Amino acid sequence: MSELVADDITDFACAVGPQPDEVLTEMDEYGEEIGFPTVGPAVGGWLATLARLVDAERVFEFGSGFGYSAYWFARALPPTGEVVLTEIDADELDRAREYFDRGDLTDRASFEHGDAIDFARDYEGPFDVVLIDNEKDRYEEAFDAIREKVAPGGVVIADNAMTSTSVDFETVLELVEGETVADANESTRGVAAYLARVRADPDFETAAIPLGEGITVSHRTE
Repeated sequence: MSELVADDITDFACAVGPQPDEVLTEMDEYGEEIGFPTVGPAVGGWLATLARLVDAERVFEFGSGFGYSAYWFARALPPTGEVVLTEIDADELDRAREYFDRGDLTDRASFEHGDAIDFARDYEGPFDVVLIDNEKDRYEEAFDAIREKVAPGGVVIADNAMTSTSVDFETVLELVEGETVADANESTRGVAAYLARVRADPDFETAAIPLGEGITVSHRTE
């Protein structure tokens, strides 16, 4: 997990939160094996809880990898619910299908191969939950593509809001606080621009959850 969050805090969140099943545990192990940073069970539990809190029927993901976060969402949806997975890597999407098959959750999923933002523009809403986890410099573009399709009372969740391999936490904080940072990289600037965009939107209220690599939750109030 992130160096920003102490291991004992992560352990506590995992201990008291929703528990992963055997498939999720295997997915975590696979992610560690190949160096793919999943959100982990501490954040995964929050994703499922947020979906339940808003009585989610439909979820849209920008960037699904091999389906880890989508699997957490799918478990929280009713049998008639839908989570839309989008992924540019066909092999990762095929692996996601395999995990969903094993978890008996395929009937709650739509698997889309290609650019997530294109699918966001093409899909009809509304969506109760949106997860933004694609290229960091495109977070703001992703939000603009899906904003009008977020149901009132729904939430937009952004992963890597604090850090990642390409996002520097101190620089994000400086940019969010209005400081000028000349040498910030594109990913860091992208996350900061997204946060500025969603925080300035009068129809959304945003809060942060400092677990994993940091997520923000933007609740559509209007």
